[in-house]
Amino acid sequence: MNAHAQFATSLFCAVLVATTPGHAQNATAPTAIADAQIRLALPGHSRQPIPPAVLWLKPLEPTPAAAFPSRGKYTLLQKNRMFTPHLLVVPVGTEVQFPNADPFFHNVFSLFDGKRFDLGLYEAGSSKTVTFSREGVSYIFCNIHPEMSAVVLSLSTPLYTISDSRGVFHFHDIAPGEYELHLWVEGVPATTLDKLTRRVHLAADTRDLGEVTIPGAMQRDGSHANKFGQPYDKSDKPAY
Repeated sequence: MNAHAQFATSLFCAVLVATTPGHAQNATAPTAIADAQIRLALPGHSRQPIPPAVLWLKPLEPTPAAAFPSRGKYTLLQKNRMFTPHLLVVPVGTEVQFPNADPFFHNVFSLFDGKRFDLGLYEAGSSKTVTFSREGVSYIFCNIHPEMSAVVLSLSTPLYTISDSRGVFHFHDIAPGEYELHLWVEGVPATTLDKLTRRVHLAADTRDLGEVTIPGAMQRDGSHANKFGQPYDKSDKPAY
């Protein structure tokens, strides 16, 4: 969605790393899988930057309990007409704070299925809070500054990973079993991503989960409508 997210023909590798040899396991505990990978091929030019992307697994059978990493408060900062971070992954039910650290007003909103909200105008030094109460992707914008964008992905599973700058996903200590694999890649339509959801079997000797290819076009220019569903008025520059 944002200008820096451009797209490339690229291979993404999901490397699932085993537990270290020093981890104790009892006779009934499953063995973590090692060195499995999945490759995602994207259309475009290979030398362009990798877009933000997230891969997550939903268990389809009972597995050892896992929890989201503890990180305290979740914040999407508004500063220098930017949201920081651009991508935020949170557990379902999380409160996210939206502080305004710019010396002017912002109007943060999202009209997408993950969480629909409109925080209205609020001034410098103030903050508002949104609870992401359902699973899904929320694209976040400012109704005053069209260059501002961010993504909040709320998940019901802690088994997720964000790709690094090389397009590599890393998992740790995933138990063998049946899972449903989901992908989100910025700029790829939700209808396309939904069709790529698939069932995967992870075994102790799993090494390769194959390749997923995203067909069709992706949004490259980061354009979006304002909160009224209309184009931003480019001739009317904000006074702040």
